Amino acid sequence: MFIDRVTVRIEAGTGGSGCTSFRREKFVPMGGPDGGDGGRGGDIIIRGDSNLGTLLDYTYRDHWKAERGEHGMGANKTGRSGKSEVLPVPPGTVIKDADSGEVLGEILTHGDEIIAAKGGRGGKGNAFFATATHQSPREWQPGEEGEVRNLELELKLIADVGLVGQPNAGKSTLLSVVSAARPKIADYPFTTLQPNLGVVQMSDHRTFVVADIPGIIEGAHEGKGLGLQFLRHIERTRVLAFLIPIDAMEWQEEYDKLRAEIAAYSAELATKPHCVVFTKLDLWGEPMVPELQTEGAFGVFAISAPARQGLDELKRSWWSKLLELKKQGGA
Repeated sequence: MFIDRVTVRIEAGTGGSGCTSFRREKFVPMGGPDGGDGGRGGDIIIRGDSNLGTLLDYTYRDHWKAERGEHGMGANKTGRSGKSEVLPVPPGTVIKDADSGEVLGEILTHGDEIIAAKGGRGGKGNAFFATATHQSPREWQPGEEGEVRNLELELKLIADVGLVGQPNAGKSTLLSVVSAARPKIADYPFTTLQPNLGVVQMSDHRTFVVADIPGIIEGAHEGKGLGLQFLRHIERTRVLAFLIPIDAMEWQEEYDKLRAEIAAYSAELATKPHCVVFTKLDLWGEPMVPELQTEGAFGVFAISAPARQGLDELKRSWWSKLLELKKQGGA
């Protein structure tokens, strides 16, 4: 099951309280105060883990609490700090405060860490309050409460190329041919119900990641179909590939609709480099690339995934564009 948005409640640990104690030792008259400080409460840490692909684990448990700090002790002993609680998430996860909507940070790579809730500071023991004129203090401080938050975790897949198109445009078929991914493929709309990732292997150990995004229909940015649910996964892709089945005939209209949906969802997304890929060329009977008025596309291609036709040129074009973006520092 692909889960890409969850809400969890987190509680950092409360700090331990300070101690009121006086030194009582034979042959040491007037030993003075020796109450230690309380330990710090544990933090709640969000950490990237590349072994994870969804946020499924957080549907089973939605409340996480870090350990509290121990209280201070006599003989100036500081209490032990509480153990932090680590929440592993897949790279590409955005962490938001669910109540305020504030973005706390993003996990982009394996090992990235964000402290989502800080543990409370430990309270001071009475030894801290001793002065030359106040030699027997009985004051102490309670530990501070740890931060409590409702978090929204939202996964946005990180891919080099995002395949965008209407249902049954041939996205899953293309992904299954150019990579080792095995998405569900059938002859009815909305076969793909979750994004799929595949690694495209080229010569000389060159690889890049392609994402198959579930079908985008007109009105997707308003919540129609599956589009709104998965449009967020296109945001992190470096290059977009608009797939149009060659038997759709209304090619220009199809292209314009897809571009309009992307722009309606995010103006920034609409500026990403893109190409147009006509699929199902084997249904046409002869090699051809339909004429199309594109807005800044870096290429228009015609392929047949089942017949392995036109795929090498397409992959080379994707790779060249990704290299260009890398050199520009925009990837």
